[in-house]
Amino acid sequence: MLRRRSNVSGGAARRHAGSSALSEPLWITEAEVASLVDMDEAIAALEAGLRLEAAGAALNMVKTHVLWEGGHTLHAIGAVFPDAGFAATKSWAHAGGASPLLLLFDSHDGALKAVIEAFALGQLRTGGISGVATRWLALPEADEMGLIGSGHQALAQLASVAAVRRLKRVRVFSPNPEHRAAFAARAAEELDLRVEPAASAEAAVEGAPIVTLVTRARAPVIAAPMIMGGAHVNAVGAISPERQEFGPDLVARASRIVADSVPQVRALSRELIDAFGDDDALWARRVEPLAKIVAGGQARPGDADVTLFKAMGMGISDLSLAVRVYDRACAQGLGRKLPPVRRAKPRLKSQRAATGGQR
Repeated sequence: MLRRRSNVSGGAARRHAGSSALSEPLWITEAEVASLVDMDEAIAALEAGLRLEAAGAALNMVKTHVLWEGGHTLHAIGAVFPDAGFAATKSWAHAGGASPLLLLFDSHDGALKAVIEAFALGQLRTGGISGVATRWLALPEADEMGLIGSGHQALAQLASVAAVRRLKRVRVFSPNPEHRAAFAARAAEELDLRVEPAASAEAAVEGAPIVTLVTRARAPVIAAPMIMGGAHVNAVGAISPERQEFGPDLVARASRIVADSVPQVRALSRELIDAFGDDDALWARRVEPLAKIVAGGQARPGDADVTLFKAMGMGISDLSLAVRVYDRACAQGLGRKLPPVRRAKPRLKSQRAATGGQR
């Protein structure tokens, strides 16, 4: 049985306790985030946050979003660790690109602690949570992976699985042959893995005991018969209701369905909404939170056919990494100090009224 110690970020929590004025707020850059946390550490921080969630010491703000112009999205997500003294919210607009920012607050008095540039943090969070799920749900001996998607999040997804399983072979498919070939070459070089482009999604996942879907597809890219018995599937690309990466046949086949946030999956996952609708009993019986799996040390059942992990991205995951980044930035003197936020009285009387209606 797999067990790991739960510790969010002891240094920051200890220094923070009882002192909301540790220093001026920090602006922490992408480069600093990348220097402070690697994938192994991200996975450990995520597991610690999930244990807090299971213990009732982490509260998640259900993700919200708005769409415009046929595919652009604005997202907001957040969480609170009340006992540790931290709260955070992250927001970003995806319109051909994204520049996410995470605001870290003192949960006791609301003071701003840090502004963190959060693209790298988001890649570690999105990749790392698949690593956590793979650690607990994939076969221990699994050593091959089928990867569908070669976009911005794909490399982190591959790295996270490689952090928890010794991969001997990876096959990747995406619709553009040049993109998938370039990704395979880059991934092989950066991660020192055997990575091969595949001519189809079916060829990529055939016989693979680990499959990860990280696409922006609007229709299923895999079907249940394509997945080998005993496989584990991570589905992380369809994070809003207009997207869909797998169909109802995979839902029906899955022996175990796990989500990073069940409420967010109920609100935003087209695949599972279509399967379970508003049936509370069915949702409760068929979909489990990842926090329960990690906190309970519940490794993959020996008789499981296919296990399925559905991730939407959640605030608890972002906050878990943000606290780790903030702790280390404080300890190493990194981050640019910002002036404290000072309140100013708003102008309640209009200039027009002050001049008797004349301009």
